Amino acid sequence: MEIVIPIVAAVAGLAVGTGGIFAYNKKNENGGKNKAEDLVRKAKNEASDIVLNAKKEAASITEKSQAEENERRKEWKKTENRLAERENALDSKLDQLEKKSERLVKQEKELEDLKNEVRDIREKQHEKLEKIAGLSKNEAREKLMKMTENDIKQDLVALINKEQKEIKRDIDETAQAAILTAMERMSSEVTADRTITALKLPDDDMKGRIIGKEGRNIQAIQRATGVDVMVDDTPGMVVLSSFDPIRRQVARYAMERLMKDGRINPASIEEAVAKAEKEIEKEVVRAGEDAVREVGLVGIPHEIIHLLGECKFRTSYGQNVLLHSVEMAHMAGMIAEEIGADKRIAKTAALMHDMGKAVTHKIEGKHAEIGAELAKKYGMPDEVVHAIAAHHDDIEPTTPEAIIVKIVDAISAARPGARNISAENFAERMKDLENIATSFPGIDKAYAISAGREVRVIVEPKSIDDLSALKLARDIADKIEATMSYPGVIKVNVIRETRAVEYAK
Repeated sequence: MEIVIPIVAAVAGLAVGTGGIFAYNKKNENGGKNKAEDLVRKAKNEASDIVLNAKKEAASITEKSQAEENERRKEWKKTENRLAERENALDSKLDQLEKKSERLVKQEKELEDLKNEVRDIREKQHEKLEKIAGLSKNEAREKLMKMTENDIKQDLVALINKEQKEIKRDIDETAQAAILTAMERMSSEVTADRTITALKLPDDDMKGRIIGKEGRNIQAIQRATGVDVMVDDTPGMVVLSSFDPIRRQVARYAMERLMKDGRINPASIEEAVAKAEKEIEKEVVRAGEDAVREVGLVGIPHEIIHLLGECKFRTSYGQNVLLHSVEMAHMAGMIAEEIGADKRIAKTAALMHDMGKAVTHKIEGKHAEIGAELAKKYGMPDEVVHAIAAHHDDIEPTTPEAIIVKIVDAISAARPGARNISAENFAERMKDLENIATSFPGIDKAYAISAGREVRVIVEPKSIDDLSALKLARDIADKIEATMSYPGVIKVNVIRETRAVEYAK
């Protein structure tokens, strides 16, 4: 393009000159030839100069283009050389990889051949050993295991005893520290509830009003409340007897209202009982809310709060169930903090563990099972449900919170004066402990001591060895847990001794 421009310019100049001459000749046809010739000569010179300059410029541009083209050719040549070198290097590496692959395949084949050879040698050795010993491989293994077991049996017993002592020492120290800390921080009153309530009569005339004509008033009271009313057993007192604390409390409130009013008849009795039931309902809800608030829990369903409130009027061996549950919740929270368990889960499960007792007369089943079903029904977490179901070992406790609830239940129930246990029940439990121990084979004697907190089992040394004694102690403890109900912990102590007796004559 740069070459074409000067040529065009030259041609244009030549055309201009020719056009000028033509115009001049036409306009000045009669002009002088010299002047025309000068003008033609001048135009030719100018056109010649333009053409010359154009040629020079075209030559310069051509030289510059050729130089640039040569430079590009050199760069292309260098690039081709580099690509050729890289291609040669890649070909060389591929050849090396192929050679290595061939060597690896060859080595793998050699290794496989060696493995097969070693396997054949071992099989031949086993066959020779079996022929020499006269035993098969499995028979030899069993015989060797039996011999080894007999040789190290005593060592195993000693090792197990040592490990058990060390583990028990560490566990006992940690557990005692946590439990003692919780017990020392927990302070609560212990009051035994009874199954009877006594009300003082203002005068002897009130006794006649309570009885009514031909006993119709006292019969109406008993029919409306379901409580036995006794007015002749204790002078100046009326006694309300029932194993249902809520009924007994309703009867008490109704009797106090009737004696204060002075008008006692079947109609007023029904009215007083209805008002007493409403008061008890309010007191139940208030007791449940107070318990939840004291423990420091929030978000508890109203139905569960109502069940907890009913536990205020329930007793277990004379121990108030709601107070027992609140006490457990406080200790469970403290122990959970000590060992790093979930404090809320432990406190919630401890507070609700006995709420099944509030509906035992309505729903069939054990109170732990009923309580777990109610907790699940009202949306409690699975950990809480499990801890409630496992607090009496109906199922195996598998979480730290479930074990904590079981422990604090035993602690609260075993506090001095917390529960009333008759002498007959105590003697029966002692006898049951001894009968469970002697039900196992190889037992010589069994004694329940320490107020039923320990059972000592003396075994026949010829029938029970040291290793079996360990298993026997565990089996007896498991059977006691499965068949008996008791507060606290019972220690099973299995004693085995060998006596050598000889007579000098």
